Order: sequence, then structure tokens, then C-alpha cells
Amino acid sequence: MILRARVVLPVSQPPIENGAFEIIGGRIRRVGAWPELQSTARGPVVDLGEVMALPGLVNAHCHLDYTDMAGLLPPPKTFTDWIHLMIEVKAQWEHVEYERSWRHGARMLVETGTTTVGDIEAVPELLPEAWNATPLRVFSFLEMTGIRARREPRDILQEALDKIASLRHPRCRAYLSPHAPYSTLTDLLRLTGRAARKKKLRVTTHVAESDQEYEMFVHARGVMFEWLKRNERDMTDCGLGSPIAHMARAGMLGENFIAVHANTLGRGDAALLGQSGAHVAHCPRSHDYFQHPRFWRQRLVNAGVNICLGTDSLASTRKNGRQLPVLSMFDEMRGLADNEPKLAPAEILRMATVNGARALGLGGRIGELSRNACGDVIAIPFTGSSAKAIEAVVRFSGRVSASMIGGKWAVKPK
Repeated sequence: MILRARVVLPVSQPPIENGAFEIIGGRIRRVGAWPELQSTARGPVVDLGEVMALPGLVNAHCHLDYTDMAGLLPPPKTFTDWIHLMIEVKAQWEHVEYERSWRHGARMLVETGTTTVGDIEAVPELLPEAWNATPLRVFSFLEMTGIRARREPRDILQEALDKIASLRHPRCRAYLSPHAPYSTLTDLLRLTGRAARKKKLRVTTHVAESDQEYEMFVHARGVMFEWLKRNERDMTDCGLGSPIAHMARAGMLGENFIAVHANTLGRGDAALLGQSGAHVAHCPRSHDYFQHPRFWRQRLVNAGVNICLGTDSLASTRKNGRQLPVLSMFDEMRGLADNEPKLAPAEILRMATVNGARALGLGGRIGELSRNACGDVIAIPFTGSSAKAIEAVVRFSGRVSASMIGGKWAVKPK
């Protein structure tokens, strides 16, 4: 089919007034001005009307399991306070709550323009049924911890690898996620890094998220250090350097690795990430919820790090008055724009599209409208000129007017 729009914003090239693109077999074959495509158009033409069409947004970090925890956890005084609250809430939930929450979050993402999500899966029993319940492209990173369970790292990893091997899906994949360096032992990190390279798997980990984590690893002291020591965690990996340096020593950093948050950087950490080819997923609203120190975006960019955006979970997102938050990459882009008013809208949009695609190993296939890319397209109401298109995307709020994933409608145009 051929789809027309007032403005087509490919991201990989400038906006196109009166634009159109052709989709064959779920992939984009041509993109250009409507008059250019009109003369050779063979399939049906769908005029989307007064809208801007752009690639589906790529959410590089999310916790769909926790969607229905929105509003349950007020912003804490410290990061470890929030961890304690999360443990309490999770202890009260059963499989049905997680399943309902996952599906609710997936619907939110579809309605707000995400077409691909990197999701941390704490309840792998939900798969693959959850995948079948959504049109999203889902990359489920199976969460691994092990401190409280007192299990051997090798057994934890093998269980995750067995689950991955059991899953086959045309649209979704499962990968690995050691939860965080403070909640997993060094042996599990080392084994995961080795297995991921051998099996060509993507890996993601929450790392350098808080000052308390940084103090634990750099100085072997602090609230987090004492709490985990009381829980009989082996603390001999602390006092040796920053959390990022810890991940590097464990062999985790590489092109297949997404460092989630990376808020507290020591000297040389940005260079370690950049030289390894690792990616960083920044979650602006979660960052604001915890009141973390300034996110060192420019330092990471200068080191050559690819930075993408994620929503994190609604368990760590502020309410707007009495209104509960929703999972929305538009809200994340707008939050980043508010925090960094000098940052170009085009760069923010890239962080929500092509940069996320690179982080998930799908550069050139999602996050842009280009030849042979997947037919993942969204449309938002737009009556302005192409010169204002990118800024309008970054400032957009609400639901999309249409969404297509792999050439199939996820939200049909009205």
C-alpha cells in the first residue's frame, strides 16, 4: 500500500511536505513526495489526512510488569527506601496482577506511539502468552538477581538461557538482564557477559543509578552497603572502583550491552562505555522522580556513547496532581526537553528512534522510514509546516491517530 500524510518525517532524512511511502510485505520500499510516488503507485492508497507520519518510537527500557503500580510508591527520600517499598508491593502481587499489569502497559505503549520496547521481564512465566497479546515488537530481557535466593550464578544463568531457547516468535525475542551490580554477584555478571558474546545476545543492566550504589562500590560503605552486608551479600567486590568500572572488570561492556541510567559516573567511566561500544538508556521522568544528580549526557556523547530513551516503570514516575502517569515516550521526550532546553529537538527525537534501534541491535530496521526498514509507522495530528515538524513531535502529548507495526495496523486510522 501507499500511505500519504501532510508531512512525512523519516528521521533519517529531512521532513517531506505532502509525503508518502510504500509498504510491501511489511517493509518500506520507497519514501518521498506524493507526486513522485503517485505515478507508479500500484497498491491501494491510504490518505492519513492532516497528520505527520513518522517511525514508531523505540522504548529502550521499560518494566511492563509494574505498570499497575503507578501511584502506589510516593517519591522516596533515598533510593534504598524505594527498593524496600518495591519489595513490599511485589510480595503482595500474584501472577494475575503481573499479567494484567503487563498487558495494560503494552496497550499504553501502543496508544502513545511506541512500536518496539526493551522490557525487563521479572516474571518470565508470562512469556510467550504476553507476546501474543500485543502487536508490539517486544525484547524481553529476563531479569536475574540471586542475592536473596542464595542460588549459584551458573544455575541462575542456565535457567534464563533455557527459557530463551524455549521461546520462538516471529516478532519478539528474549535476552538477558542481570538486574544490577549490587543485586547480582560478580560471577553472574562474568558468566552472563561470556554467554551473551558466545550466543550473540543483547544484555541490559541497571548500573550507576544512584549515589548510594556509587558509594557502595567506590568506598565500600553507606546505606546500601550496610543493608546488603546484613543480608549476607559477599561484599568483597566493593571498594575497588565505580559501578561502571566494576562492570568492565566483569567483562560486561560491549556493543551488545545497554547500561540503564548511568547517572553517577566516575572519572574515566564515560570513556569505558564509549570505547566498548556500549549504549546508555536514559529515563528522564524516572530520573526526576528520584531527584538524581544531573545526567551527564554531554560527557557521554563526547565519549562516543549512543544514548537512547526509555520510560522505566510507572512505579518510579511522578503523578501529575491526582492524574496517574502513563507509559509514553512522548512524555519522556518532553521531559528531556524541559530539563535541557538547549538540546536540539532533532537529537531528542533520534534518542527515541534511531538510537534506541542501535541499542537493540536493529539499526536501519526500526526507528526510521527508509528503504527496507520495517513498516513500523505512527501518525499524530499535525497542521503545521515541515519546518516545525520535529519540535511538534517532541512537544506532542496524548494518543497517536494511527499506528502500524510490520505493515499491520495496531491503531487503525480514523
